[in-house]
Amino acid sequence: MKIKLFTVIMVTFIVNSVIGQIPQAMNYQAVAHNSLGAVLQNQHVSTRFSIHDGSINAAIVYQETDTATTNEFGLFTTSIGTGTVTAGTFTGINWATGNKYLEVELDPAGGSTFTDMGTTELMSVPYALYAQTSGNGGGLSHYVGQLYGGGIIVSAWKDTTGTEHGLIASLIDLADTIQWSNITTLIGPTAEDPANGAANTLAIMNQSGATYGAAFLCHNYTGGGYTDWYLPAIWELQQCCNASVIIRQILGSTNGFQNLNYWSSTEYTNGEVWYEYFPNPYATNPTLHSRTLPATVRAVRMY
Repeated sequence: MKIKLFTVIMVTFIVNSVIGQIPQAMNYQAVAHNSLGAVLQNQHVSTRFSIHDGSINAAIVYQETDTATTNEFGLFTTSIGTGTVTAGTFTGINWATGNKYLEVELDPAGGSTFTDMGTTELMSVPYALYAQTSGNGGGLSHYVGQLYGGGIIVSAWKDTTGTEHGLIASLIDLADTIQWSNITTLIGPTAEDPANGAANTLAIMNQSGATYGAAFLCHNYTGGGYTDWYLPAIWELQQCCNASVIIRQILGSTNGFQNLNYWSSTEYTNGEVWYEYFPNPYATNPTLHSRTLPATVRAVRMY
């Protein structure tokens, strides 16, 4: 039964920084599908969240169970830190030391027969929670889904000095079908950074003979009056993907992220390019794409 349930249920999840004054909780949203890709509509589901300290298979420092109901799109929302606690305390999690990993289990029937849906490393949320009590000063002043800086915030965090940073996506797709570049030969290491889309974008544009493509489109974009937009690196595109359900709720079905292939600026060593099919996270579904094929473009900038 467990094996069958595991193959039938698929979950795409998003962990978000919470808005304003940071409470001891994390918002969690997921879309549940059956094996044919149809969403599980208006259905009671149960979840169990476990936070591991140090590695995927390390000891559980916190665990809780929650219940929710999917909507007509299969979307359900809950808050980690407010459920029925079965191990540890949420306030007792030490975000300052060691990596933290979130394990998600699901019972689509709303009971307690849970099936493991996978474990992923927590990134910006723990930093936000840690910032609340650290000596580096306060919580985040901006949040995922906020209209800011000429676009909409898809990720926010603080570095080790307490300085806040964030990634902003443009309010619209700049193109639905455009090739990555008009040049098909390999650029090399200067366009292979997984996290620095700004540097990748310049490397793409500076390639000899390059005159057209996704990087040029982003570089020339001036949304909100800003001129520092660029084609996101694969990590930056992953942040957009992780926030795509919320962004779609805020911007609507027309301007929100679509269920399409989006270009990253990160070249692969064989001349292909990393891309994301939204809303499937790159971390669980890395994909390469020929640069001459069409894909969708969304610009980003940092603050």
